[in-house]
Amino acid sequence: MALSTDKSSKPHIKYLPFTPNGTVNIPPSKSDVHRAIICAALSKGRCTISPVALSNDIKATIGVIEDMGGTAKIDGNTLTVDGTNIFSADNVTLDCGESGSALRFFIPVAAAGGLNATFVGHGLLPQRPIGIFTEALPKAGVKCETEGGLPFKISGRLKSGKFEIPGNISSQFITGLLLALPLVEGDSDIVLTSPIESVGYINMTIYTMAKFGVTVQSTDYGWHINGCQSYKPCNYTTDGDWSQAAFFMVAAAIGGRVTVNGVNKNSAQGDKKIAELLSQFGARVEQTETSVTVEKGNLKAITIDASQIPDLVPALSVCAAFAKGTTKIINAERLRIKECDRLTATADLINALGGKAKELSDGLEIEGTDRLRGGFAQGCNDHRIVMSAGVCAAGLDGEIECTYAMSINKSYPDFYTDYNSIGGKANVLDLR
Repeated sequence: MALSTDKSSKPHIKYLPFTPNGTVNIPPSKSDVHRAIICAALSKGRCTISPVALSNDIKATIGVIEDMGGTAKIDGNTLTVDGTNIFSADNVTLDCGESGSALRFFIPVAAAGGLNATFVGHGLLPQRPIGIFTEALPKAGVKCETEGGLPFKISGRLKSGKFEIPGNISSQFITGLLLALPLVEGDSDIVLTSPIESVGYINMTIYTMAKFGVTVQSTDYGWHINGCQSYKPCNYTTDGDWSQAAFFMVAAAIGGRVTVNGVNKNSAQGDKKIAELLSQFGARVEQTETSVTVEKGNLKAITIDASQIPDLVPALSVCAAFAKGTTKIINAERLRIKECDRLTATADLINALGGKAKELSDGLEIEGTDRLRGGFAQGCNDHRIVMSAGVCAAGLDGEIECTYAMSINKSYPDFYTDYNSIGGKANVLDLR
């Protein structure tokens, strides 16, 4: 196969066919680290968080904490956060990078501290939805100024009250409010106006808050939050990242045997469901309390409700591309407003390599095949698409060239190193 001479979106990554075999020590959960850093800063004391991997999204969260008056220093894989002077800054610009989590978590948190702040971001973040806050926060004493995206300015101090929030847009809005409302005077209620999606991320937030001494009560309609609570300093141990583990697990299910260490069987992460889903596909899956081993099996198509596990969809779609029959992924419409339109990007990836993927209004329909051929794939500046392309190489005839090689830095800077450690053949192409 002749590789494309397209020089855009460089550097590219080239993946060659391989048989996955070995052990991977998975990095800490980016979602868990985000929450722990914020809770640590809100404790207004000194906390350690470990292990921590400095992906671009985590660097963005650290940068916002520092701009708000806190400090954060990394030593090895341990982050020390000091929130003594949190909220001491004012009239600040808070750069959230490309992180939707940082943006949606910090808007209500900054408002709870009474900061006058302007939020900015990069990539597609300025276009991602924040309308829930423009509707809910002005009713609670916060002035919002925006032309529809970023920059987004807030002023005033968040007040307690009743917050009516749809549950099917992004759980990040709810997490932001959960983190912020314990700091204000008076009790508050978050009332869901539609069924909740990605509830695992909400459970993770509540779990982390509890470790820092703040409690939230579940109700029939959402959550009740007591005001005037105080975050307490603690030394926090993070979970391994199930969403990153999924890439190696799927590769093994397609064509090898891989053990992933550092993943908590009892984690609050919803993405731990990857182990159950791969078993349903027909892979051999064995779990301990802190590891999972996946081995190739006779894969068969299944139907996947992705409402609670949207981040797994690209990797699961690759598994479906090798499963006999037609797999249907539903309730994944929110993937159209991620780093890219992930439904379109995932279908394009599979089709570019000789597979058969069809977009649905809220998901994908994928017809399985024995092998994929090589080809040129668009990474769409999306870490999960670029890593999913690498997973395809576990069942590949030919080689893959994919754009935006370094988009992995958003969440998993060591992906290529870990990928190559289990037999992968990933080579970054400079293409000058």
